Amino acid sequence: MTTAPRPPFSVRVGLTDASAHDGPFDDVPEHLLVALQTWVEDALSYQGSPQEDQAQPICLRLHIAPFKDPRWGVRYVKPLTQTSGPQLLNVVDQVLLREVADDDEVHHLVTMLDEAGSAYRVNEAGDGLEERVTPAVRDAVRHTIADAAAAPAIGSAADHLATAWQAAYGRGPDPVRAYSEAIKAVEAAAHAVVQPNNPRATLGTMLGEIRNARHKFDAAIPPKNGDPVAPAEAMMQALWDGQTSRHGGQTPTSPETLEAARAGVHLAATLVQWFVSGAVVRTT
Repeated sequence: MTTAPRPPFSVRVGLTDASAHDGPFDDVPEHLLVALQTWVEDALSYQGSPQEDQAQPICLRLHIAPFKDPRWGVRYVKPLTQTSGPQLLNVVDQVLLREVADDDEVHHLVTMLDEAGSAYRVNEAGDGLEERVTPAVRDAVRHTIADAAAAPAIGSAADHLATAWQAAYGRGPDPVRAYSEAIKAVEAAAHAVVQPNNPRATLGTMLGEIRNARHKFDAAIPPKNGDPVAPAEAMMQALWDGQTSRHGGQTPTSPETLEAARAGVHLAATLVQWFVSGAVVRTT
């Protein structure tokens, strides 16, 4: 299980908003540029000497022209360390593919990308970069946030879902907050449909309403068992039951893991979209 580093001090004490530290960051953001260039330089060096033979095929593959040094001849490492943006990501990807970096350097890159809130990470095989969140999934969540923001009856669902996303995937992720905001997003989106007359409605009370009056709800996906609201109910129940930090007690409170928080955010995004789009409705 992965646990996340704590949010910046200024966010914890309320001096700055968490949105100031959002992410994930596409491309190579300014705060990551020099660190990534330095990593390339270190990976392509051995005992302080540049490994030109390792750098040459990368330059050729990526169509990067070498430097011609009057004293030292043709240099391939230096131009690789001075790239930026997508080309720098290409260089890092090639360094990983060609197994130039040792295990410690790969581990350092993993940590560096995580701490910087990069949209990219080292893949499981350790031989390249991959999207931390696939573009299709990221765009779907953003589309849901936009739809929720345009629907007055949904209340603050868009804001809560956006905050949950940032807390789950941004720089310095906060899984407890991400999970809490994911639940609030669903509560805001479902309120007008499930319990419009209960100003204190929570996800828990909404689940009770569905259990006691399920004949009053319908859904766009026709069920085989004649219970159209069952899929939404199951997802709402899973989200509600999965919040391990909600209550204190005699046993230690267990904060949500980062994996659980991210799964909860995606589950919440689906539920918000269903309630925003009318895929789940109240019939009476």
